[in-house]
Amino acid sequence: MTFALLDGLPYARFLGLRTQLNGDDLSVVMPFADHLIGNPMLPALHGGSTAALLEMTAVAQVSLSYPRLRLPRPINVTVAYLRSGRPTDVFAQAHINKAGRRVAHVTAEAWQERRDQPIASLTAHFLLDGDDDST
Repeated sequence: MTFALLDGLPYARFLGLRTQLNGDDLSVVMPFADHLIGNPMLPALHGGSTAALLEMTAVAQVSLSYPRLRLPRPINVTVAYLRSGRPTDVFAQAHINKAGRRVAHVTAEAWQERRDQPIASLTAHFLLDGDDDST
């Protein structure tokens, strides 16, 4: 099953992001495309595309877990680049570590062939902006 939130975001469409939903587990795939290369000499994926994948995965996970809320807004985002991204598909998943009434703390990882060898990780706080004043 897919989750359509990212389909409406132009940059997610540019990156070619696809979502898969298995229960409450959301996975996002960024299929490889030549325009994602940042260093053609290696070749290696552009760090901005990897960071965008991670941030959008985190936003999608928060939106899935809190469906009555507007799109979560980032307060702060930190990305750690752990390995060079090779010219192949990238997978990502996010986990909400703690969520209060106004803020959620989220971590995410991106990997390629092996999940136990992530190429990048994200730690972020998102503002949870509800539809009404009761959140």
